[in-house]
Amino acid sequence: MDLKLKGKVAVVTGGSVGIGLAVARKFAEEGMNVAIMARGAERATEEAKKIVDDYGVKAIGVACDVSKAQEIDSAVKTIMDTFGGVDVLVNNAGTGSEETVMEASDEKWQYYWDLHVMAAIRMSRALIPSMKERKGGVIIQTASICAKQPLWYEPIYNTTKAALVMFSKCLSNEVIKDNIRVVTVSPGLVLTPDWWKTAGILSEKEGITPKEYLDNIAKENAPIQRFASPEEIAEFYAFIASEKASYSVGSNYSLDGGWLRVID
Repeated sequence: MDLKLKGKVAVVTGGSVGIGLAVARKFAEEGMNVAIMARGAERATEEAKKIVDDYGVKAIGVACDVSKAQEIDSAVKTIMDTFGGVDVLVNNAGTGSEETVMEASDEKWQYYWDLHVMAAIRMSRALIPSMKERKGGVIIQTASICAKQPLWYEPIYNTTKAALVMFSKCLSNEVIKDNIRVVTVSPGLVLTPDWWKTAGILSEKEGITPKEYLDNIAKENAPIQRFASPEEIAEFYAFIASEKASYSVGSNYSLDGGWLRVID
């Protein structure tokens, strides 16, 4: 299927690892030029170079901590100076948390609010004018199954991802008149480096291998009985970013192998 993405420009935050990197590489495979935003400049630049080598498109790595407004401003200027405009924005930067509501500090709540919600708001506001100039665009937010089905050990993550879904719905209603579509993707179990790191720590306590630990997690939670690969998830992002999904506006898609326990 020709998604007709060739020559377009995409920005992916949290784009140097996991889902973000898989999405950036899939976009490049479809012929898109990409900007990878990540806190680590060296890794972002390295992955961008691999994309250029592998797919022959234009790609750059941009160092940016999207929880900080001033760094977003600088990063967006670099992207606009390089590409002249943007067609697709993927607000993907984020990470899990671990705390209780009663014990988590205001500072921790604020950090994750800035990382998961304000970063998406600021990036969207910064790049929507370019999309308007191009007569349309797509914004894809990476939320989580936790926005609807919270995990007990990360109330801040659950709360901020739920807020991200609502922000996306509100924004979608506001900008569809400009031919800008906003959608949300809510993954479940995706085998990212973070999961391998967690498995390495917790499996040792249980006296099993990291793979056995992850297999147990999948069997306990996902009817499909396995994790998704980041590349599987990226296929969906490419479709949603394309004109083939032109009637998808304001929706939240659960890619969770059946983990969500309710009809959605």
